[in-house]
Amino acid sequence: MSRILVVEDEQHLADGLRFNLVAEGYQVELVETGEQALERLANGSAQFDVLVLDVMLPGKDGFMVMSEMRRAGQFIPTLMLTARGHSHDVLRGFEAGADDYLTKPFELAILIARIRGLLRRRAWPVASKDAFTFGEKKDKSVNFDTLELSARGRAFHLTVMEANLLRYLIQHEGKSVSRKAMLENVWGLHEDTDTRPIDNFIVRLRRYIEDDPTRPRHLLTVRGVGYRFVP
Repeated sequence: MSRILVVEDEQHLADGLRFNLVAEGYQVELVETGEQALERLANGSAQFDVLVLDVMLPGKDGFMVMSEMRRAGQFIPTLMLTARGHSHDVLRGFEAGADDYLTKPFELAILIARIRGLLRRRAWPVASKDAFTFGEKKDKSVNFDTLELSARGRAFHLTVMEANLLRYLIQHEGKSVSRKAMLENVWGLHEDTDTRPIDNFIVRLRRYIEDDPTRPRHLLTVRGVGYRFVP
């Protein structure tokens, strides 16, 4: 049985989430603050399969909790709940390491579908292959099922959004991909949005992949356009 940790300070909403998720067959634990969530995860993060994390929390907000989790090496799949559906907030959540987001108010069926999606990572369609090997010596690889990237003799755990962005670039191997296309096709954002988060994601991916991130050979900048992946 999958276990879900819900971090929500609105008691009526937290109780409603627990009631409905338990009815769906999940085990649910509730906490009210970011500090409580971090303490609970530090003591037993492996016990949870999904984290449902509200952004607007007393004390440490959801963005801070998300960032601290990822820095601590806790990669539990996370759905962020936000009352602010602005693109800036969505991208800020993804930059912090969130795997998905949902804007309040939301339909219960949509929430459950998002949670199921996080639990079904192995069912993702991945460009006809689940793993991709690249590099001159074929010594670098990414596995989209396990969200693991191997490079430079090390293994790195990708967030869902890091993996989705890398997968999109790999699918367009050798082609220039605009930042706008990445925003629309990776994040589903179709309005004018600050594209700087794309650059931040690329910087992180280069730190994983490139032998020298300051002189990239795989994730190349196309000036005035976006980026290009060269295997």
